[in-house]
Amino acid sequence: MSTMATKTVRELAVEVPNATRVFEKLGIDYCCGGKKSLEDACHAARLPVDEVLKELQSSARTSPPAEFVLPSGSLHELILHIAKTHHRFTREETVRLQALLEKVCSVHGKNHPELFAIQEVFRALAQELSLHLMKEENVLFPYIVRMEEAVLQHDPVLPAPFGSVQNPVRMMMQEHDGAGEALHKIRVASNNFALPGDACISFQTLYQALQAFEADLHQHIHLENNLLFPRALQLEESTAAACR
Repeated sequence: MSTMATKTVRELAVEVPNATRVFEKLGIDYCCGGKKSLEDACHAARLPVDEVLKELQSSARTSPPAEFVLPSGSLHELILHIAKTHHRFTREETVRLQALLEKVCSVHGKNHPELFAIQEVFRALAQELSLHLMKEENVLFPYIVRMEEAVLQHDPVLPAPFGSVQNPVRMMMQEHDGAGEALHKIRVASNNFALPGDACISFQTLYQALQAFEADLHQHIHLENNLLFPRALQLEESTAAACR
């Protein structure tokens, strides 16, 4: 504990997984003010060192979400997993990444104009994803859950307000394709997230976070396109066949 407290904030930002996220949340400057020891940085921010150390240790133990295995064929469980894991991550990271982009663009944009291109693409992507998640959580997901519950309880399935599950699924998959194209544009603009020689810790954190965002969104889309949506369509078809 005491050894970590005497290390510089910059050292911890590099060595401890997810440390930059903790520092950003607590308002500890790990870039320009990164030469301070953690103890001095906590004192300047009026934060208890022990509490910050606990957060750092907890953050270091946090690993990316493991690939989800559909339990007992339950679409409800899969939807809960998607919403609690990937939707939450997307919402939190879009806010964090937009703030990081603003910071890095203001410092490095003059020498690296590609950052402004990335910022523009990501801003549009964040807006589109916000609407996308709301449509899934407020319209499509609740209907799939109600449909599954009706089948399990041998109750009649109420007609979908959108005609068929195929309609919103088609729209969601088109929007997934758009998100994938945006991620590709960001990867190309960043030259596969290759850091320039003058990249500061914030710049490094930005590219690492964008890569993590890309990886999570890929997994997120996989779960919906390849697991949830086909099963929901199959369930709808089976219920329609039973009524014929």
